[in-house]
Amino acid sequence: MNTPTDLSSYIRVLKLASTPSWEEFKQVAKIAGAGILLVGTIGFLMFVFMFFLPG
Repeated sequence: MNTPTDLSSYIRVLKLASTPSWEEFKQVAKIAGAGILLVGTIGFLMFVFMFFLPG
């Protein structure tokens, strides 16, 4: 492991990274929120089906 090379590559990536614009942030937040709601809905429906199945 060559530490100076690793550190320089990390610094290069951090210099290329930029703060997202407000519009980009809102779009990512909407998509992430929709994914969370979808997974939660699927989990809730599975719970309801398992709860009401005779067993």
